[in-house]
Amino acid sequence: MKTRNILLGCLVVAGWAAGDLGAQQPAVIKIDLDRKIGEVDPKIYGAFLEPIRSVVYGTIYDPQSPLADENGLRKDFIQLVKELKIPVVRWPGGNYVSGYNWEDGIGPKGQRPARLDLAWHQIETNQMGTDEYVKLCQLLGAENFICINAGLGTLDQARHWVEYCNYPKGTYYSDLRRKSGHEEPFAVKYWALGNEIDGPWQTGQKNAEDYCKFALEAAKIMQLVDRNIKFIACGASNYRPDTNNAWIDWNDYVLQHMVGKIDYLSVHRYVREALAGDTSFSGMMSLGLDVDQKIDVVQALIEKAMVKSGSKRPVYISFDEWSGGGNTLTGALMVAQHLNSFIRHADIVKMANITMLSSLVGSAPDGDYRNALFLGFSLYSNNSLGTALDVYCNCEKYSNRIFNDIPYLDVTAVWNDPAKTLVVNVVNRHETNALTANVILQSGDFTGTATVKEINGGAVTATNTKTQQGVTIATREIQFQGSRIGYSFPAHSLTQMLVPVK
Repeated sequence: MKTRNILLGCLVVAGWAAGDLGAQQPAVIKIDLDRKIGEVDPKIYGAFLEPIRSVVYGTIYDPQSPLADENGLRKDFIQLVKELKIPVVRWPGGNYVSGYNWEDGIGPKGQRPARLDLAWHQIETNQMGTDEYVKLCQLLGAENFICINAGLGTLDQARHWVEYCNYPKGTYYSDLRRKSGHEEPFAVKYWALGNEIDGPWQTGQKNAEDYCKFALEAAKIMQLVDRNIKFIACGASNYRPDTNNAWIDWNDYVLQHMVGKIDYLSVHRYVREALAGDTSFSGMMSLGLDVDQKIDVVQALIEKAMVKSGSKRPVYISFDEWSGGGNTLTGALMVAQHLNSFIRHADIVKMANITMLSSLVGSAPDGDYRNALFLGFSLYSNNSLGTALDVYCNCEKYSNRIFNDIPYLDVTAVWNDPAKTLVVNVVNRHETNALTANVILQSGDFTGTATVKEINGGAVTATNTKTQQGVTIATREIQFQGSRIGYSFPAHSLTQMLVPVK
């Protein structure tokens, strides 16, 4: 068996593996260590958590489970998610937060009021509140990222929440925290100034002018409580066709009025909305281009606002709501396309949060498991850290009714200088064909043995359950010399190469 695996590895490196497109010219991937985009901020591997039905209750927080710890949090969930090295968790909303009063979720649990949540038409018991979310983040090794209520909320609620979390002691709200058993401040650094306030689905929807008036005043008084906090302004989320691209106007207005006072602008985008019902694999695989487009437009608006204002305080993108879709191979490849886009824009995207944290883990009463999304996310969050590189890729393309010239290979590269390792991420968007490519290093030489990790399954609909793993990671090593690696990337796959460079 060992001899057979070595032979197979040699065939793959030579580009002769099964599925090679024979008569067609190999794709070309050129990587230059000197063509740097920017540092990949680990916060792009963050997650979002909103208490929608079973997203939190019964899945993450479940005091009745034999797997729960003394805080009511599922130990199996925490153990698995820690493998993903999530650096930051955004909570508690989401649409939910625009009707949320944070004071309902503190103090003795038996005295916390049950409230009607208008966003999701559910009863919120408030058993998971500020203290519990902070504890969850501590157990995960993640920072907190709190989104304030800019819908039905008040300025006082915003400043008091910062006081509760971050002020040391001697005031009403800081002493409430200490009374709950938390002597030391939580030191929450990241605060979002509302959620999707441009959306008509939001309770307390505002126009851009009214939103900026509220958000600027909130930021001012919140920073008077703690001068070290960072602000994320509410970017546009309403991409509906009948709005004539008003999302661009919203972002432009907010940036013009808030640049110099904020540190990030949020981008929310659930890209499947662009397909208008098309659920084909080729359609789903084109949506990385939609992510690129949204980032490119917002980056240009940020640059415009910075130049116009003369502000020296940088503004970055926090892409703090996005989704890979369901627990399938297609979902794992969607995760990879999003993360590839964030890496390609490492100079401007400095935080991102997948919807939802719980979507990364398969839930079962007798113990959670690694689902397909977990596998895709883990390769990036554990390995794709360092300096993002500007990759040239020439490969076959296809078109659909939304995009033209969609490259079948979606490629990013990250240089890990301390380890002297080049990380190359390749999504093959083709449903049926392997694609052969020459990976060419234009500065330095590859050396020795590379580790190759491939996520794939028998079909694009393959899924994972507690007992059956239809989507898996296969790991092997390949030998090479010089500055070129020939490789055949299998159909509907994510391949990650970890290549030592001298």
